[in-house]
Amino acid sequence: MLNIEQFRSGDNLAYLIFKEKEAMAIDGVAWQEILSFLEKNNLSLKLIANTHQHYDHTGGNAHLAKAKSAKILTFGDLGDNKKIALAGKAITVYRTPGHTDDSVCFYTGHALVSGDTLFNGTIGNCFSGDLKSFYHSIKRLMHLPDETIIFAGHDYVRDSLAFARHLDPENAEIGKFWDLYNPDCVYSTIADEKKINPYFRFNEKPIIELLQKMNLPHATEWERWQSLMSIE
Repeated sequence: MLNIEQFRSGDNLAYLIFKEKEAMAIDGVAWQEILSFLEKNNLSLKLIANTHQHYDHTGGNAHLAKAKSAKILTFGDLGDNKKIALAGKAITVYRTPGHTDDSVCFYTGHALVSGDTLFNGTIGNCFSGDLKSFYHSIKRLMHLPDETIIFAGHDYVRDSLAFARHLDPENAEIGKFWDLYNPDCVYSTIADEKKINPYFRFNEKPIIELLQKMNLPHATEWERWQSLMSIE
């Protein structure tokens, strides 16, 4: 199994995937902490990748590459379902357009580094304007195994849960998740998301009833998705 270490820079979350002595940085904006961890654990940084090209995710790339002579993977290198080899294990790339056209996630077989596509308790803004692609991206992630750990691009947990509670105030699972929140290691599972994340629950009765109450289209799954995305 591949190991994953999380690093914080403000509300940004950066990651190092590693096994044995090989490592890959993802969204390495916390580059100083990553370099320290590499040195402390005698790890060789082979690859640098990003979930998308916003600067708050790519800002550490040049520092890491200069310090460790690691290869920076471009979006063109990250084809859908591409397998990235690391210490004899495979990291699978999922192209997940929606937040941006170039958004990708990295799946290790037990965990997903999801960038700004999927946060813990919510999803990213649709800056691409392509709601249909975002819908299909989220649907794809919903089919991952329930035990899959979600490592997101930001710690937006407090605001995410506040919005989820606003939409579904009777949902006791939101409070249960908040009670387990740990700012030193921010994560959820697919099973958690199915309980708390409105954008994973657009086919569930409380969300459909909310859309009905708001006089928003709700007859089909696609209508429910569009309506839910329109709520501020």
